[in-house]
Order: sequence, then C-alpha cells, then structure tokens
Amino acid sequence: MRLTIFAVGRMKSGPETELVSRYTDRLAKAGKALGLEFDGLTEIPESRAQTAAQRKSEESDKCAALAREASTVLILLDERGKSPSSRQFADRIATWRDNGTARALFAIGGPDGHDPALRERADLVLSFGSQTWPHQLARIMLAEQLYRAVTILSGHPYHRD
Repeated sequence: MRLTIFAVGRMKSGPETELVSRYTDRLAKAGKALGLEFDGLTEIPESRAQTAAQRKSEESDKCAALAREASTVLILLDERGKSPSSRQFADRIATWRDNGTARALFAIGGPDGHDPALRERADLVLSFGSQTWPHQLARIMLAEQLYRAVTILSGHPYHRD
C-alpha cells in the first residue's frame, strides 16, 4: 500500500523540512518489507480566493482529485478528529493494507481547514490533539507517526508501550 502525504502550503528549507525528510526517509526504508511504500509528499500552494469557503473548496478539490484513484482511503488531519494511540493508528494502517487498499492519502489542509464535502468523503478524520498546530509541525508529527506505525508493525523497539 502506498502512503502519500498531501499538504496545502509549501515548507521553506530549514530544520522543519529536514526533520520531515528524516522521518520520511526512515519510513521509505522500513516500510518496504511490510508492503508499505512511502509515495511522497504532494504540496500545493494556498488558495488566494477571497473567502474562506472558496479557499477550502479550491484546496480540497485538488486533494479530492488524488483521492479519486481506485482503492484509496482518505485521512484528513483536523483537530476535531479522532485521536487514536500510536498502536491503534498502526493497526488501522495494517488493516487497510491487509484489506487490499492501494493507497492511504493523508491530507493536511490550509489555514482555513478542509471543505465540508471533503470531510464527508474522508475515511478517517485524525487529530493530534484538540489544539491547532502549525502546518510545519503537523507534517513533522504525521511523518513521525507513520514511521512509528511501521516500526510497531515490524516489531522494532522504537515504540515502547
């Protein structure tokens, strides 16, 4: 199963970008043996539309286009979502993989969030807590949690309960 990160906004070079790269590189190497392939990060610029609703719609349309691929699960990051433990998150990824899902698309929305239509389409709305996180930190946390999920599934001692 391919794991893809979709993000609204572009990160500048710096320590945040380096940390995302560190975790996604680890993910790419460790995931292959488990049938989990890191498919990369798709970045789009923030919409310049005049209203928040228009911005969310434009940004979500680009994400939805990627999610239309057959056998894709869509996971939105949003502070109003579910907060599974790392082990529960890993188990969910393994279930999707074992059920023949071709791609898991993890979407980080823009400053205005996700369009309601995209939220309706989502297979899971995921939260890293009820606080709002800057997009750079959300990317780091997502990359780390995906790597952690792979280590949990492989029995690697990186994660400790």
